[in-house]
This record gives sequence, structure tokens and C-alpha cells, in this order.
Amino acid sequence: MRKSFWIILLIVVVLAVVAFFISRRYFSPSSRTGMLLSWLRKPEAHPEWAVSAGEKCSDAPFILPTDGLIGYLWDDSFKLGHRHQGIDIFGGTNPGETPVFAVYDGYLTRLADWKSTVIIRIPEDPLHTQSVIWTYYTHMADAGGRSFIISDFPPGSYEIFVQAGTLLGYQGNYSGELEKPVGVHLHFSIVKADGEGHFLNELDINNTLDPSPYFNLPLNAHKNLGQVPVCNSDN
Repeated sequence: MRKSFWIILLIVVVLAVVAFFISRRYFSPSSRTGMLLSWLRKPEAHPEWAVSAGEKCSDAPFILPTDGLIGYLWDDSFKLGHRHQGIDIFGGTNPGETPVFAVYDGYLTRLADWKSTVIIRIPEDPLHTQSVIWTYYTHMADAGGRSFIISDFPPGSYEIFVQAGTLLGYQGNYSGELEKPVGVHLHFSIVKADGEGHFLNELDINNTLDPSPYFNLPLNAHKNLGQVPVCNSDN
């Protein structure tokens, strides 16, 4: 009986220590989640954390797609077992208010069942001209699935040419499940092509590219040690 008690006590202590370090990593004021929570509470208190739609960092090939704080990065692990496939930009506004723009010239597709998502084919990757890539934009709907994608791109749209800076829609909080909202933001990722004219499954990080060189920003979670990704003279 005494042995069982000490084993249980040891397990409780170990779990408490693990929980402490997880809390410090993910929810301390200096963590990305901590900064994001501060931003969402009062974005006007930290204008220096925000990027601006249409902004281009130095000689980056892509312009930034929307306004707000880049809260989560490529390959972030903000929940157990998850590897984030892109970046999340939080406008700090209500759903349907913060506009989203194309980052580069390309051909837009919106599948028939997509409420909040468009994807744009770029025939020549500006960093690897022999490759095709796709830029993916999602969460552009409210919690009930009401789309904030502009009417120029209805469901079933296919290969519509758009230029960099074209308005696509507005940040929303649609999670993919009705009435289970996420925070208001844009999720953006760069998706590889399958070699047969289609895009690969964006949900697998191995099918996506590190967006850092495309925006000339530190957007790789394993290389960014607490830096808020914003354009400055060092980018």
C-alpha cells in the first residue's frame, strides 16, 4: 500500500512539473501564445507588433496578405502532436472586417464546398522557377459558415487570374465545424504541387513550404526565438 502511494505521488509530481513547463513555454507573456493573448485583448497597445496588408519586406517576392499580428508560425506546435502548416495573422478585429489580399499573381480556385477558403496557383515559384506552388488562404467565414470571400469568387471558381493585391475576402473565425469558432485570423500557407496540375493536401506540413524566404521574415518556428515577425531595416 505504501509503495502504491509513493508511485502515485511520484506520477502526480512529474505531471505537475510537465504542466508547469508547458505553461511557461506556451502561455508566458514572452511566448507566442502569451503575446497573442495580449494582442487580442488590446491590439492598439502594441502597434509595433503588426504587419500591414500589401507591405513587402525588402526584396521579398510576396506582399503581406492582411493586417495584424503574425501569431503562429510555420511548424509551430501550439497543441500536442500538431505541426502548423503555415502562418496565422490575427487582425484583432471582428469577423468580416479585416481584408485579405493575394500575395502574388496567379490563378485562383475555390472548390464547390469551400466556405472560407481559396487557393491560388503560381505557375512559376519566384524562388524556384521550375516549380509550381499554390498559396492557400482560409478562415474567411464566420462561425456559422457565412462566407467573407468576395462575390467575384463564388464556390466552383476555377483558374481565375488575380494579381498581387487583389481583394479576396475578409478575416473570419470559421473552424470548419459550424458554431465552433476559432479566433479571427487568416491562415496562410504555401502548398506544393503534385506534378499533375493539382495541389497536395495542405493539412500535412510535409506538403507545405517554409514561408520565411517568400516574405523575407523569420516565420519558421524552430529558427525564430521569440522575435515578432515584422518588416524592418534588418529584413
